[in-house]
This record gives sequence, C-alpha cells and structure tokens, in this order.
Amino acid sequence: MLLTHNIGRQFQCIKRLKVGTYLWPFAILGSLFLSSAYGAEFSGKLDTQVRLDERSNQDIRYQYRLRAYPSLLFGDANVWSLNGFLATGDAFSSSHNTFNDSGNSDLYLRRLFVRYEQAQGKTEFGIIPTYKGRVSSTGLSKDGWIKGLRHVQNFAQGQFELVLGELENTQASDAIHIGNHLNFFELEYSGKVYSDLSFEVSAEHVLGDGFLSGELRYQSDHHVIYATELIHNLATNSAKLVASATVSINVLKQDLDVFTYYSYVSDRFGPRAELTEDFLATGHGVALEVESELQFVPLDWFVKLEAYKGNSRAQLGLKYSTTF
Repeated sequence: MLLTHNIGRQFQCIKRLKVGTYLWPFAILGSLFLSSAYGAEFSGKLDTQVRLDERSNQDIRYQYRLRAYPSLLFGDANVWSLNGFLATGDAFSSSHNTFNDSGNSDLYLRRLFVRYEQAQGKTEFGIIPTYKGRVSSTGLSKDGWIKGLRHVQNFAQGQFELVLGELENTQASDAIHIGNHLNFFELEYSGKVYSDLSFEVSAEHVLGDGFLSGELRYQSDHHVIYATELIHNLATNSAKLVASATVSINVLKQDLDVFTYYSYVSDRFGPRAELTEDFLATGHGVALEVESELQFVPLDWFVKLEAYKGNSRAQLGLKYSTTF
C-alpha cells in the first residue's frame, strides 16, 4: 500500500517530463510515422516500470522508467531498418528517474542507427546498441550506446562480431552527438561445444584500457542455466568475475523467473566496471532477482535484493511491456 500510495500521489511528476534539452527527437519519431505511409512498416516496443528502491543508510526512493524502441522496416524482405531508442535516466547505465526530483527528469534519444540483416548476419551503423543479442553480466549496460559500426557474421557453429567506434562521454544528453574519436574496439566469437554448453571469448579496447573476457554457459537437465564470466583489465592487471544461475520455477501455481549471481570486482578495475550490466560495487557482492506475472492484470512484479561491502539494497516494483 505504501508503494501504491506514493506512486499514485507523485505520478503527476511524469507530466512534467522534459525531453532532454531538445525537441528534435520527437521530430525524428514523427518522421518515422510519416514515412510508414510510403511503403515502410513501423513497429516497436515500449516498456515502463515503477519501483521502490531502499538502500542501507539512505532515504527510500520512488522511481520510474520509460523506454521505447521504435523501428522502421524497409523493403519486401525487411532487411533494412531504421531504429531508435529513447529512455529516461541521465547516464549510460542508468535509465530510472526519481519522482519529485526536478534535476533528473529527462527523456533522451540514446540510439539511432541503420541495420541491414539477413540470415548470414547483420550490420549496424550509427549510434548503435552495446550488444548484438543477449546481454552478459560483464557486458556493457543494455541502456548504453556506441557511436560506430557493428558487423555480425553467422557460421554453422557460432558468430563473429566486430565493433569499431567511439565510447567517451557517458551522459545520456550527449548520446547522439556525433564523435570523432575512434577509441572503441571489440572482437568476439560465440559458439557451442555441445547443445547444452556454449561460450564466448572477446578482446576489447574501451576507455583507454584493453580487456580480455570469456564466458561459459551450461543448461542442465533441470533447465537451470549456469554461467561463469571473467573479464580481465590488461592495463591494471585486475578482473571482474560473475557466477550466476537462471531458472524458472512454479510456486503455489505461480511461475517465477529467478536470477541470482555472485560478483567480484577488483578495486583497480577502472571506470568500465560501472558501465557493466550487473554492477553491484567493487569487492564481493551477491544479488537475487525474482520476476513474475500478476494474475488478473497485464503487469509483471519484481523483487531484487543485493548485499555488498556491508551494505544492502532492496527493490520492489511493477513492469508493463507492449509492442506496437
């Protein structure tokens, strides 16, 4: 009741939502709608979230998130597309705003890119996503961006990925400002050893440092997915390690998606640590996430618990997603 009361009382804050410092992201989206009348197919996804965020020794926050993924598909086979990504939040790995916080109430266009995709692979150019598909715990945040080019080549037993571009300013207000520094590089290979055992290995240069990383994923006979990930900073001789498990279970006729992981990040790992998808803190940390559907309304609920360096954090919220 406390969460519902405060969100309901403060929901008027969304009406004061600023669109960065520019109106032109909406002009771009408007052009996508107009273009759809001339032979292109418009589609997209929208997800929203409200949550209570309680951290040890800090005040409780009530937050919301809006994310939209519009796409304009061209041609009979839809091999060409123009894609965007808009989200609340003001930083690379942050897409939540706090109710009644006037200094953090912006909606930014974070990505805008062209994609060419066929069965053999895909090429993306522009302000592109940080990922080619699934986001690993040691991968860059799914809400982030890279200014540059990605090419993915599919093979019978795996995929090669090459990314060239710029990653420098991590403020969302500067995401779509075209850069002129070629300072990001990634080469990755993903493959399978057996049908239930897969791996990834990659080399990366980002934020001035070089990294080597690897991941093993195993799906057991009980449909539990175990993963171990390690990324090593060559410049500082330090590492981040994540061990995780993912499973869907049924409790009292309720299907629950459960994700739990242990994380260790060296204090010398550098600024890339805070740009990763599942960053808790430097040092040792553990987290548990549970998500499920509500029975009578088209909403999901979720709970996330974290513990690290003598601190704790708990999140409770509701989510809604739709396609258009």
